[in-house]
Amino acid sequence: MRQESFQFRDMSENKRESGQGDRKPVERMFPFVLRSRILLAGRDTLRRSKSRLHFVLITHDLSENSRAEILREFEHYPVVQHYTSSDLEKHFDLKAAKVVGFAKSGLAQSIYRELKEHRINQKSAESLPPG
Repeated sequence: MRQESFQFRDMSENKRESGQGDRKPVERMFPFVLRSRILLAGRDTLRRSKSRLHFVLITHDLSENSRAEILREFEHYPVVQHYTSSDLEKHFDLKAAKVVGFAKSGLAQSIYRELKEHRINQKSAESLPPG
């Protein structure tokens, strides 16, 4: 009987070795956002849907006053700043939208995981567990 030795590699090692170069763009998931209807567009819709909200995405071309208002109003939710309003129009067919939200779902979690590096608000000290 011949003995064979197999060498198992942790898949996370491959990811670390390959670096960021072969990372797939988050935009690949955007068609599914439209199909699953988890996109919440507009500030009023976001205000009314806080119980369903997973995170807020604001554009780079949002005014400083509006940015401060969103950060204040949605301080308990992750706020990510990425893209421009023309990018949102291209991906989601939303004209002149500068603030969108994503409803709680597995898809929203996956998108947030890839956009997390663009988060502009941080967890407050009170919301962190002691220890």
